[in-house]
Amino acid sequence: MIKGFKCFNKGLITNYHDKLEPNTVYYSKNNVKYMEGGFHLCTNLEDTFRYFDTFQNDVEVAEVIGYGNISRYDDEYNGFYDMYSVEFIKITKILTREDIIEYAKKLPEYRLQRFISLYKLNDEEIKLFKELFNNNTNILKAIMYYQENIKDVYDVNHKIK
Repeated sequence: MIKGFKCFNKGLITNYHDKLEPNTVYYSKNNVKYMEGGFHLCTNLEDTFRYFDTFQNDVEVAEVIGYGNISRYDDEYNGFYDMYSVEFIKITKILTREDIIEYAKKLPEYRLQRFISLYKLNDEEIKLFKELFNNNTNILKAIMYYQENIKDVYDVNHKIK
């Protein structure tokens, strides 16, 4: 058994157009291998956004439990770890935006940077993260680049204000 997170299109619809419901166990008869078959989940919340464009689409995120045949996949080249394909999956909780933000606030810096690059924050959330991490240049730059679209922020001559 493995606990993790799964991202969905609005309405708890997977990228394969399956609609899932909370507290129901689903079985995949397909080959359980990451990017081939089974139900996908990640143990790191931010990694769930890898295949969902939160900047263009509404998504939902759930805590899930996977079990049965389990296949692990790490994409070390791109820095994504602990991604799984499972034979059985169950949604245990649908996360609110507040849940997601609370989770992200506790992430280590490198994972928070990845979260900021993949999850579209609203104006209030951007302000909150800027206040919380006002002494962390790396986080501030990530916010400016990914959330505020200030593309020259990584130019050595750019000053953070």
